[in-house]
Amino acid sequence: MKIVKIVIMGLAMVVSIAVIGVTANTMGADKFALDGGGKGEIDFPHKLHQETLGDCKACHDVFPKELGVIKKMKTQKTLKRKQVMNDTCIACHKAYKAEGKKFGPIRCNECHKR
Repeated sequence: MKIVKIVIMGLAMVVSIAVIGVTANTMGADKFALDGGGKGEIDFPHKLHQETLGDCKACHDVFPKELGVIKKMKTQKTLKRKQVMNDTCIACHKAYKAEGKKFGPIRCNECHKR
């Protein structure tokens, strides 16, 4: 009976570790570069946004969780020019500012790197 319990505990640990590993991998990179169009790419602090917002849908309701998706959607004309910047990024940063919370950049050159 002890051996069965040990085997079950071992299997439970293996499954738990695997689930944690899969979950961590689906959270995306800590930082990455976003296509910023003609004004230059954006060094995006992904982990900071995850920790601050706590809800992936804040951004990923607009575009799926896929590397390079913003550029792809612009090319396919399913994402309007400046849509993410104006309707998502800057709108959120300005809302945080209005609430007196710590907020992100709201000027072009604060994000875009030429």
